[in-house]
Amino acid sequence: MKISVVGCGYLGAVHAACMAELGHDVLGIDVDETKVAALSAGRAPFYEPGFEELLTRVLGTGRLRFTTAPGDDLADVDLHFIAVGTPQSGTGAADLSYVDAAITTLLAGAAPGSVVVGKSTVPVGTATQLADRLAERDIALVWNPEFLREGFAVADTLHPDRIVYGVPADPTDAQEAQAALDAVYRDLLEEGIPRIVTDYPTAELVKTAANSFLATKISFINAMAHLCDTAGADVTVLADAIGHDPRIGRRFLQAGVGFGGGCLPKDIRALQASADLHGAVHLADLLGRVDSINREQRDRIVELARTHVGGDLSGRAITILGAAFKPLSDDVRDSPALDVASRLADLGAEVTVCDPQALPVVARSHPHLTLEDDPRAALKGAELVLLLTEWDQFVALDPAEAATGVAERVIIDGRNALDPVAWREAGWTYAGVGR
Repeated sequence: MKISVVGCGYLGAVHAACMAELGHDVLGIDVDETKVAALSAGRAPFYEPGFEELLTRVLGTGRLRFTTAPGDDLADVDLHFIAVGTPQSGTGAADLSYVDAAITTLLAGAAPGSVVVGKSTVPVGTATQLADRLAERDIALVWNPEFLREGFAVADTLHPDRIVYGVPADPTDAQEAQAALDAVYRDLLEEGIPRIVTDYPTAELVKTAANSFLATKISFINAMAHLCDTAGADVTVLADAIGHDPRIGRRFLQAGVGFGGGCLPKDIRALQASADLHGAVHLADLLGRVDSINREQRDRIVELARTHVGGDLSGRAITILGAAFKPLSDDVRDSPALDVASRLADLGAEVTVCDPQALPVVARSHPHLTLEDDPRAALKGAELVLLLTEWDQFVALDPAEAATGVAERVIIDGRNALDPVAWREAGWTYAGVGR
């Protein structure tokens, strides 16, 4: 099929390359000339394992190209994906200006009878409004939410755990729209990947509901960690014990500094805004508390750091291991690690941040921090070390070797990723979260 992808950021670029990998002819469209030039040359504008190799491979087949000016090319396209960003606005709701701009572009150039597929995360009720606009030119709309995990985006696109279609209410329109998307995902459906066909509102809610549920699990275990600290219990063992219950599961029960990134915080706030709008007050209250518990975890880590240097952070040499919000990513949006690093620097500490991928991004946004990509060099002279992003190279540090360069053997494990016994036996003062 001939496909366009409007918006070539993290979601759109990966989706475009994966659709070309599935054998479709794909046109990626973005207004950012620098981004389009990089993608056209096979250079990923962000770090995502496996993506640049995939991009180079599919560009070589001739099935993928990128442009800032699609012109008449849109008229030859069968199906158009909208993959633009929906950043959080000042009210907490999603900013739909990029979605509106994408629809305007497609209304001007897409052929009647083609299909538009929304992948961007939008508030419930958006799809119906967009479908009415597109219907004026006999263009159908399907809502097909994405569930990408940073660090696993290529695999999550080519081998998702489910595919959701939000289709029009009219049975004939729904059948035609479903058939078009079935043709795009034929190889995936033949693998037996579950396909869920539903209405627009349900499809719009799936992504934010899933992320809000995961965020709730994280905030729950962090709230339990606070109780464990005061009661003398170990939250890691507690999580293991309750995680064996198949109704609960162990994943996302890792206590620590909390969640961040461009999805979970934004999605819980967007769903909270939708809940407020629709009068679902209990859901809005729940999500507000999930958000506040998450933010309070950062406060706790800062106070823990203050305690371990005797109360005054001024002039203290502190090393932060991690800047990205999670491993296998250079994304520092709403990163707990970077937030804590900035707060400590604001309180007078001399902060060195170490991260294997995110430092170029940090250098642009936080020039007041000292950056070091070598963990051993970053540890030299440190009076306090905080592990805040659980990259493998940090978790695998030998505590005896790490001790040779520091000024004080004190470490705060903000991800509960280290072996406390091994670090204490090497002479370190070890502090975890809820341990």
